Amino acid sequence: MVPSRPEAALPPDAFMKLGITSKLFFAILFCCVVVALAIGAASRLSFKQGFLDYVSQRDAQRLETLKSSLVEAYREEGSWAFLQGNERLWRRIVRAEARLERPPGRADHPLGHHGFRLPLPPLTLLDEQGRVVAGAPNWPSDATRTALQLDGRPVGWLVSMPVSRLTNAADLRFQEGQLKAGWLFAVLGVLLAAAVAMLLARVMLVPVKRLAAALHQLAAGDYSTRVEASSRDELGRLGGDFNRLARVLENNERMRRHFMADISHELRTPLAVLRGELEAMEDGVRTPTPEALKSLQAEVSTLSKLVDDLYELSLADVGALSYHMEVFDPLEVLQQALGAFGERLQSREITVENRIPPAAGWMVEADPQRLLQLFNNLLENAVRYTDPGGKLRVGVNRDGDRLRVDFQDSEPAVPPEALPRLFERLYRVEGSRNRASGGAGLGLALCRSIVEAHGGEIEARPSPLGGLWISLTFPLRTR
Repeated sequence: MVPSRPEAALPPDAFMKLGITSKLFFAILFCCVVVALAIGAASRLSFKQGFLDYVSQRDAQRLETLKSSLVEAYREEGSWAFLQGNERLWRRIVRAEARLERPPGRADHPLGHHGFRLPLPPLTLLDEQGRVVAGAPNWPSDATRTALQLDGRPVGWLVSMPVSRLTNAADLRFQEGQLKAGWLFAVLGVLLAAAVAMLLARVMLVPVKRLAAALHQLAAGDYSTRVEASSRDELGRLGGDFNRLARVLENNERMRRHFMADISHELRTPLAVLRGELEAMEDGVRTPTPEALKSLQAEVSTLSKLVDDLYELSLADVGALSYHMEVFDPLEVLQQALGAFGERLQSREITVENRIPPAAGWMVEADPQRLLQLFNNLLENAVRYTDPGGKLRVGVNRDGDRLRVDFQDSEPAVPPEALPRLFERLYRVEGSRNRASGGAGLGLALCRSIVEAHGGEIEARPSPLGGLWISLTFPLRTR
């Protein structure tokens, strides 16, 4: 018959499967138990040694009293004859069973004035020659011999045994009672510690449980979840970080939805125009004239630019947009861009105020083609959205160790609340940035990616000319 296997012990990872409340409770309780045991053990040792010292001092004081009484008795009797062979009297003295009896015929005997009920250790009385008068005839080597002196001369010796352990029943009962009380208090302390540990574990973990529940909601897609972060400790800072994360995720989700809606709209419009034009030609409603083909080509160009901008933005997001850095003068690239837009600016009667200093010798480390693309996007933005007959001011200045390039145009203005959002993808200001002016709202977003890739900054603010002011800064480099 195969013997039954004993119950399996608690697996090593069982503690890891407990909840954080239980772990914190057991951790606090374990510390309290260890402290209680250490205090109990230390108190036990300290009490035992201290009580033994107390008994030794008490016996020493009683021995002094006994010595004085014995010396006075010797003075009265003139010798130790009254104790010689009187073991009964001697035992009653040292064992303190009753008050000492007076010797016959001596009502004023000195020993008769003292009653001893002191549990003294074994004693031996010796005369002046060291002969045993009363008590034990033998004693250990570590016994203490104390002289009994009368008027400065020794008349006997009192031999006492050292107190190394308690022998009196009353002392033992007192010591055991105190030790039991100490352990009882230790047990009560552990129980109280367990109650306090449970209370602390529950109270301290309330914000943790609240944060865990909020994390579950956040993981389920509820980005509007927030937690209360009123405390200033680590949990309060963690709650604040959680709220910031939730806000970022909520904004990203909103931008993603807006992006999908906007990009669908941007693709649908030119495709609808192309479909309408092609269907009209197919049905014979419209003949394929050069003007009709030119209109179709314009819509195809719009689609191509939108797709190209989206592709470059996606490359910038993953850090795959290529840059070929070199140190050069950016003013030449800016002049080149202005020259390329000269005819379009004149056709819209936009006056250009060129404040680019000639041959300033300011060098930057950048990709010339990307900078040209950046300047072209900003000039394209100014041409499209500046009213005919307006003004465009282009200036370059040095600001410490940075190069600042400014594009300022005239009306229409951009509302102040819309300025921080100008660099978002597919964002257009109502009234001034609409599809009739062209563009899908990707140009400025691409401009920000290019500027940040060069270690620069881009900022939008109201222009003193009444329109928009785009300010660029780049770190200067030496040759």
